[in-house]
Amino acid sequence: MPRRSSGNYRLYPPDAVDRLRLIRRALAVGFTLPELARILKVRDEGGAPCRQVKRLLEEKVTRLDEQISDLSAMRDQLRATLADWESRLSQTPEGRPARLLESLDVQISHRQAPTLKGKHT
Repeated sequence: MPRRSSGNYRLYPPDAVDRLRLIRRALAVGFTLPELARILKVRDEGGAPCRQVKRLLEEKVTRLDEQISDLSAMRDQLRATLADWESRLSQTPEGRPARLLESLDVQISHRQAPTLKGKHT
């Protein structure tokens, strides 16, 4: 438990502030608290988890690449759908239904919709 100042504020040693900054930076780039806990435990026990940290970041980059690819495919599919809908609307008289949402079944069966992988470690 940290000491307290005369004003009852907690007094932390400088290395605690450094560790907090390290944790905040690592969280900002995608490391999770459980990952950081494992890494810092190894450090605290005198180990050097550098290769483990590098592997974790490589995995995060790979997952991001997959998500970007999936999102790009989804964007392309949505653009094609918009083009199809524009064509349908241009051929549909004003006030008549174009059945745009119903056309999604047909379009998705022809082009498999990409799935976003929700992997979080």
